[in-house]
Amino acid sequence: MKQLARVLGLVVFMASLALLAWWWTFAAGPGEVAGGFSAAVGDTCLFSAFALHHSLLARPCARQWVQRVLPNDLVRTSYVWIASLLLIAMCLCWQRVGGVLYRANGLPAVLFRAMQVLGIVVGALAVRRISVRELAGLAPPGSVDELEYGGPYRLVRHPLYLGWVLFFFAASPMTGDRLLFAVVSTVYLLIAMPLEEAGLQRQFGERYLEYRKTVRWRLIPYIH
Repeated sequence: MKQLARVLGLVVFMASLALLAWWWTFAAGPGEVAGGFSAAVGDTCLFSAFALHHSLLARPCARQWVQRVLPNDLVRTSYVWIASLLLIAMCLCWQRVGGVLYRANGLPAVLFRAMQVLGIVVGALAVRRISVRELAGLAPPGSVDELEYGGPYRLVRHPLYLGWVLFFFAASPMTGDRLLFAVVSTVYLLIAMPLEEAGLQRQFGERYLEYRKTVRWRLIPYIH
């Protein structure tokens, strides 16, 4: 049953990513329907529900509560299940904001696409360093003695988030829906990063402090 839960969790996880890709490409693209400000408020609440799940279940007290209900090796799987379902709900319930801020053509369009490809590459390299199986809920989190130093983690301390920002802010055409999603999700990442780092410092102590001294930048080299 545990293995079935993990496999089904992987299916739901992949389905949520596929739906997000479809939503970003088509549903959030240019269109005639526009809900304006009221739609933007509702959509922000939708994303907040998805984001708060990540923050709340990442807290030690929440993990301890989940461990009372589920076996320890299914805690990560349950996290992936809930996150995937919330992402699916967000995509399906999103209300169109409407509007087109800009369209890149010619060389600017090529540069925007190159930034998106770079974002995918950076994100993929970051995921590879932290274990795809763990991210998808097929394996429990690694040993507390493990601290990732290599690959894109030599450039910034949160390369997965860097890949996210590069991909979503380099969209063209940039619609109101795409900009809202990019801005709201990035604001959440900016809030989450110091909280994550505080947890890593408690977990790894001086080793993480040394890493922070070596890799100064959290998200964007020489900027943040």
